Amino acid sequence: MNTAEDTALIEREHNVIYQTYRRLPIVIDRAEGCRIYDTEGNSYLDMLSGIAVNALGHSHPRIIEAITVQAQKYLHVSNFFYQEPQVRLAELLCKQTGFAKVTFSNSGAEAWEAAMKLARKYGNACGKTGNIITFRGAFHGRTYGALSTMDKPLYKDGMGPFLPNTLVLDYNDSGALREAVDETTCAVGLEFIQGEGGISSVSAEFAQTLRELHERFGFALIADEVQAGTGRTGDFFGFEQSGVQPDIVTMAKGIGGGLPLGCLLANERFSTLWEKGQHGTTYGGNALACAAGIVVMEELQSGVMENARSTGEYLRSSLERIVADFPGDATEVRGRGLMLGLVLQGDATPLRDLLLAKRVISNVTATNVLRIIPPLILTRGEADEFIAALRGALTELTA
Repeated sequence: MNTAEDTALIEREHNVIYQTYRRLPIVIDRAEGCRIYDTEGNSYLDMLSGIAVNALGHSHPRIIEAITVQAQKYLHVSNFFYQEPQVRLAELLCKQTGFAKVTFSNSGAEAWEAAMKLARKYGNACGKTGNIITFRGAFHGRTYGALSTMDKPLYKDGMGPFLPNTLVLDYNDSGALREAVDETTCAVGLEFIQGEGGISSVSAEFAQTLRELHERFGFALIADEVQAGTGRTGDFFGFEQSGVQPDIVTMAKGIGGGLPLGCLLANERFSTLWEKGQHGTTYGGNALACAAGIVVMEELQSGVMENARSTGEYLRSSLERIVADFPGDATEVRGRGLMLGLVLQGDATPLRDLLLAKRVISNVTATNVLRIIPPLILTRGEADEFIAALRGALTELTA
């Protein structure tokens, strides 16, 4: 039950902000660790983590310290200057991933736009001016380039026309990909684990097809790791177990630890394509965000990524028992690490709402999938708390 002050705030918001979000009926006061607190003092277990953003949880003390120290030096000076936080974070990223170069952005959508531009720069230099191929179910952002490479009518209806020379195929359809690719293909881009697509992963067969075609035709291969990257699956990147090696990777969400930060990473072959002035951003690589990103990278190597792997395995086992115990409601568990999805027989929204009533924040994707993307610091005790609430909610649904 919202207070009078909360109700007034909601009314004020409706008066001045476009109503493009289906907001949960919570007015936030503060957040810490894996908990969010509303203005009435209620505590919620956060299994959404700002949509996979708060990799280290809320208000992590090292992040608070890092951005406080940086804020006392400067907030913004533009990319006309050399800045230690940018250089240090780029060094950490290259060392961790083996990629040769980094360019920063403010978001995943901007990183995807940069990837499309870099792929086109490459394609124009070698006669590959055909399609950029992507896949149904993916989410790459809300910009025009991103929308042009997606199939989601809700996000696109009435806002075209979109970019030419883009082709969206069925995910995991090796035959369709073989038919679509030729010597003119500019790029193939994909999420190796789709977030909004229902936590769906590339199949072994599709990964093998992608490897073969990439080697044969030499198109740019782009991995969108905005959601699955930054250690969320227990590996630094979601593609690492596929056997596929992309040329270009896009990142955002978790890398900023709660601040807006994205980046593109490119291998050696793609590292010299852009000349000065051919790409840029006013805010990308902001010093505060990079300071937070440095902490994220350091903490990932200090046990957080291992926790995502081990706690994720524990949570997945618990979810598989849920599937066994509720066969008429839950059908499958998808994903790895702390990027999991519980597939339901029908719409998952009633389950999400019941969980919220039990003070657990979760999310629905692809209509029938409960998306589970908590902070990577989630403990086994918190995982058990979530499973207990989930069992209770499913029991209520089936009563």
